[in-house]
Amino acid sequence: MSDIRLLSPQQLEEWLKAHGEPRFRLGQINEWIWQKQATSFDEMSNLSLSLREKLGAEFVFRPLVTDAIQHSNDGTIKSRFRLHDGNLIESVLIPVPEDRRFTVCVSTQVGCSLTCGFCATGRMGRLRNLDFPEIYDQVVLVNRQCLEHFGHPLTNIVYMGMGEPLLNYSNTIRSIDVITSPKGLGMSPSRITVSTAGIAKMIRRLADDGTRVNLALSLHAANDTKRNEIMPINDQNGIDVLMDALRYFYHKTRNRITYEYLALEGFNDGVEDAKQLAGLTRHFPVRVNVIEYNKVDGIDFHKTGEEQLDLFARTLTRHEVNVTVRKSRGKDIDAACGQLANKN
Repeated sequence: MSDIRLLSPQQLEEWLKAHGEPRFRLGQINEWIWQKQATSFDEMSNLSLSLREKLGAEFVFRPLVTDAIQHSNDGTIKSRFRLHDGNLIESVLIPVPEDRRFTVCVSTQVGCSLTCGFCATGRMGRLRNLDFPEIYDQVVLVNRQCLEHFGHPLTNIVYMGMGEPLLNYSNTIRSIDVITSPKGLGMSPSRITVSTAGIAKMIRRLADDGTRVNLALSLHAANDTKRNEIMPINDQNGIDVLMDALRYFYHKTRNRITYEYLALEGFNDGVEDAKQLAGLTRHFPVRVNVIEYNKVDGIDFHKTGEEQLDLFARTLTRHEVNVTVRKSRGKDIDAACGQLANKN
């Protein structure tokens, strides 16, 4: 039996019609699924018993199940969720209570196929894409965590967990649709950021499809030579090609673009690197997040020292770049950027 949540509204409407049910049942069922977050037909109390039995005979719910939870000293919470087929994924709740900002970092794939040289997830390979309800479930479950621990709902969603969202495009978009729909979770698209390692044709498609979310490019190097060394995806998606795609995205959507830039000691953290990075901010409005590197076992990169990191950021500022230096959160529980790998 299939998960009822994978049916399109048209498919569910056709099923109801074929079983002699009135059309208004479609709205009731969808309300239970996407607004009330039901995970069984028994919860759907305004449906007749006979309809609930017919639904239960043909469809199931396959919600995520919490497998493990870790709490960081800085308040970050990492959750490992078990999928219906036994695969595991991770999501991270990043609370900043003083700013009333509570962000969930969600995964879109089990593992990742991109093998970036600094990332633990890429070493897993890609086992499969997540279905869009599995992405939606991460938001629902972490929102409940947020309410329980901080008395506040989620304020932001970042598609920056395990996997490359634009290589699971249809499920990424469908999850955003239901999360932002007034008939779903009703979150503002301006509170959602999709991060990509840089797939130019999919960035253009994101613009053509009229998405209203923000976009983040995991840049990490400002020239092709260095970027090729740490990100194999750059072979087919070089920096010039990516800049053209991002320019297209911005001029079509006017949505915010961010560069994510891991500072790697002795590799991409020099003054000349900062100047090259500044040159990539002239094409359209962009914000640069310089991120502290988080050590991954078996990978021979180290984080930039405080003095060099400060020099790098000041060089960007002198070139009128909108820059933020972001300290890692949750690194003591392997919940920080690049560390998600279902580690026991």
